[in-house]
Amino acid sequence: MHCSGPQQSKASDEVDKMTAVVEKQQPRQSQQESKDVREGEKTGAQQGAKNQLSRIMRPDDANIVGNVHGGIILKMIEEAGCIVGTRHCNTQNGDRCLAALVRVEKTEFLFPVFIGEVAHVTAEITYTSKHSLEVQVKVVAENILTGAKKLSNKAALWYVPCSLQNVDKIMEVPPIKYASAEQEEEGRKRYEAQKMERLETKARTEEVMPSPPNPEDPPKEPHTVGFSQSSLIHLVGPSDCTLHDYVHGGVTMKLMDEVAGIVAARHCNTNIVTASVDAINFHRKIKKGCVVTVTGRLTFVSNKSMEIEVLVDASSLVEAEKGKYRAVSAFFTFISLDKDNKPLPVPPLKIEGEEEQRRFEEGKARYLQNKAKRLSDKTRGQ
Repeated sequence: MHCSGPQQSKASDEVDKMTAVVEKQQPRQSQQESKDVREGEKTGAQQGAKNQLSRIMRPDDANIVGNVHGGIILKMIEEAGCIVGTRHCNTQNGDRCLAALVRVEKTEFLFPVFIGEVAHVTAEITYTSKHSLEVQVKVVAENILTGAKKLSNKAALWYVPCSLQNVDKIMEVPPIKYASAEQEEEGRKRYEAQKMERLETKARTEEVMPSPPNPEDPPKEPHTVGFSQSSLIHLVGPSDCTLHDYVHGGVTMKLMDEVAGIVAARHCNTNIVTASVDAINFHRKIKKGCVVTVTGRLTFVSNKSMEIEVLVDASSLVEAEKGKYRAVSAFFTFISLDKDNKPLPVPPLKIEGEEEQRRFEEGKARYLQNKAKRLSDKTRGQ
């Protein structure tokens, strides 16, 4: 009993010493953590902010054959781009703003993503002009059971910052620092190219899309444009919209991918998957309460792929007098697969009329151009 007193006193002294050391270190650690946060924020603002979203793919993300729906991937890509763009544009003083999607460059679907895998979506700002910014996005699918990873998607998106006080007011974009003058010059070339292409595309956005077939009309012949043409009608609700009450770009892209998939499946009558998406141009905003009609039609078919033009038209449900307008346009490429997920030959497209022939020739030119680019990129990579 008497021996325990000195031992307890000694132990108490040790505890007091340790407590003093910890208390002395805590302000230092707190200061270091604050410094790390400040440096991280500074680095992000200067070098082009980077952001990553990670989410496990669930059964409700699947298409009818069990892989992750291409539209889900497109929606996640847009969300990541919107976050990094909005965050960067709000690093300056003035009105708060939200990055609005205006264009998506060619999106590649390199490998399918499966249910149960984790999709890591990384978005990074790679170029800024006075009123727009380019965000490059990569999607890596991870099997968390085996640790295996694969690059499944690549895309480049263009955003403009819209003021929260006035959606029609385009804010200025804070510049980023580039690793080299060459990097900045390459970005400027991409900016000029997409700007020119958007102007060229806008000239044909008001083309009237033929109405979908009437069930009472005689059935169309299989493998014609009219046979597979499909439309989807959707009422825009609050859950589809941004803080401005305008539709999220990712929501629109998901609807477009669904319609394109229906067209491809009707033409082939097999399992189909999205292979790539050519530039998606967002011509006009779609407000909450609008009815959108998403229509897809075949424009070109090669031995192993199908090009499908998808057009999105919008009209206000409560202001019908304003009429319908073209909001978004894009070209999707699908391939046909057998039960072992191996490519199948695609049935030839039966052309009817000069207009369909013209669209077919334009689609063929895009197909050959993209094929040449893939070969060039492959050669450069070797």
